[in-house]
Amino acid sequence: MSTRAGFIALIGEPNAGKSTLLNRMVGAKVSIVTHKVQTTRTRIRGVAMEGDSQLVFVDTPGLFQPRRRLDRAMVAAAWGGAADADVIVLLIEAHRGITEGVERILDGLQEVAKGRPVALAVNKIDKVQSDVLLGLTRELNDRFPFSETYMISAEKGYGVDDLRKWLAGKVPESPWLYPEDQIADLPLRMIAAETTREKLTLRLHQELPYQLTVETEAWEERKDGSAKIDQIIYVIRDGHKGIVLGKKGETIKAVSQAARADLEEFLDRKIHLFLQVKVRPNWLEEKERYSEMGLEFKDGN
Repeated sequence: MSTRAGFIALIGEPNAGKSTLLNRMVGAKVSIVTHKVQTTRTRIRGVAMEGDSQLVFVDTPGLFQPRRRLDRAMVAAAWGGAADADVIVLLIEAHRGITEGVERILDGLQEVAKGRPVALAVNKIDKVQSDVLLGLTRELNDRFPFSETYMISAEKGYGVDDLRKWLAGKVPESPWLYPEDQIADLPLRMIAAETTREKLTLRLHQELPYQLTVETEAWEERKDGSAKIDQIIYVIRDGHKGIVLGKKGETIKAVSQAARADLEEFLDRKIHLFLQVKVRPNWLEEKERYSEMGLEFKDGN
């Protein structure tokens, strides 16, 4: 019996629901999901099985107009993920329609797709009337020759199985690329750092939009089967350190508890998580930080 395997790039604007769709496809939480834009910084691969096909999802950062070095690195990673993929899925929010950002992505797809199958997935379909939905999909298909169009709700799971089945038939014949029971190819150290960053993002809301990053400094396997994880939260100002710590350390304690609970569920083992906050004014300009996030550091501003 022949097997199939291939890479699928999920692209779209920030917050279009790419991480939610990835997690739904894979059936586990491998990409951080928050209501803040541009949460995904690295190309997180989730692995899903559909019949004899192995689907390797590349969850790219949201495509937006870049302004700073970190923005440019994220956008370059997103288009790089699309260019390397066997199949591309463009995710669009039904209620937002064709925004300026979507226009830019459609233009970029003309360059990147080059004969590859591209599916349109219109997400959050419960937020609009059916006639609006039909008009939107017609207009999008007039703009780009999508191979298929799917109406989905990534959050509720509607339409996701049909999309996954279609993808299973589109990836090339190939031996499987990962063990059957593997769901992500990110190093565990990075998954742990992303989990803590998600909890910080949720807890701090608008207070620290970009100016923090989390790195897993040490990972110690213990004889009792548990793991001790030491992480550093880098911020760029002293004032931010106080915000992350919170009054009497309440914020950092809550973040640590929430991250630990998620990691214990994900790894199915006891986790001892220790967080430190350090001020590093120039971390946004440091090459090593970009390497930690799996992004390319480009010279120049």
